[in-house]
Amino acid sequence: MQLTNQQTLPVNQQQAWEALNDVTLLQAAIPGCESITATGENQYELAITAAVGPVKARFKGKLQLEELVPPTSYTMRFEGQGGAAGHGKGSAQVRLEAVGANETVLHYSANASVGGKLAQIGSRLIDMAAQKMAGDFFDTFNAKLAERYGVAVAAPAAGGGLWARFVAWLKKLFGG
Repeated sequence: MQLTNQQTLPVNQQQAWEALNDVTLLQAAIPGCESITATGENQYELAITAAVGPVKARFKGKLQLEELVPPTSYTMRFEGQGGAAGHGKGSAQVRLEAVGANETVLHYSANASVGGKLAQIGSRLIDMAAQKMAGDFFDTFNAKLAERYGVAVAAPAAGGGLWARFVAWLKKLFGG
């Protein structure tokens, strides 16, 4: 699976860097995250409950931050086990680009592979779940940035467009 995208953050580059390295803020923003525990320099253990299609499991994993270039970029390497649900591993490159006094674009590109039941449900469902998790993460992350730094987060356009209404309908339909 490959997931590449970008997200505009309502803070300056240094504030974005600090937030991306704040374990408490990240735990609050990552969907289903139960814990993030430092185990060494730039090394963490995570516990996350996630659902991908019909497969719901509690995953325990390890996260390593590498190639740190503060306040610009780093690489994350991760691996996790979800018991009978399967396992996953991969990496993500994160790069911050200042575009204004209080605006930073976060670019990310992630590659991951999964095995077990997760691999059997199909890449389309996995991709959709990953995109939903990323969207939910950034919604919460931006709200936490607004709380911390007292900045305004841009609201979606009135009506939200066809896609936004469709996603909202799906969430209601599936209780998400």
